[in-house]
Amino acid sequence: MLNVIWLLLSCFLIFIIFLRAPQSSGLSSFATKTNILGSPSSAERFLNNLTAIAIFAYVLIAIQLNFNNLIN
Repeated sequence: MLNVIWLLLSCFLIFIIFLRAPQSSGLSSFATKTNILGSPSSAERFLNNLTAIAIFAYVLIAIQLNFNNLIN
């Protein structure tokens, strides 16, 4: 179960990092053209927080999986 969550989280991180990579023409320009995500600064702040939380969870799960493999 933890392996599946770890795999999904890694795919999500790859997607969100590629989505945010170009600062001039990425999500920020999309957010300014349409008001789906609200203001560009709040959308960028939300994505920064979401990315940081996902990276932290990824590292914690990776440590847990490593400890599980050491015990077995």
